Amino acid sequence: MGGPVAEDRRAFTIHELYELPAAVDLMTAARALHMGRTTAYELARRGEFPCRLLRYGTTYRVVTVDLLKLLGVPLPERREPTATETA
Repeated sequence: MGGPVAEDRRAFTIHELYELPAAVDLMTAARALHMGRTTAYELARRGEFPCRLLRYGTTYRVVTVDLLKLLGVPLPERREPTATETA
């Protein structure tokens, strides 16, 4: 029998990065940065993670727009909602 399934370590595509919610968990951000778990939590604990962090107790969230900027991913253009989207 095999051991536990390894977490998904493949790189994000641009499309996947654009589909991320407004804030992501620390490990999702670490994966986007090709950073290991230990390094990510150590940097977060020291206040040195390269993106803005939101902290709720012992839980960290990374603001996605900061992550995209750090990665050099162009931010999508903001558009005004249509009448049917605002109704």
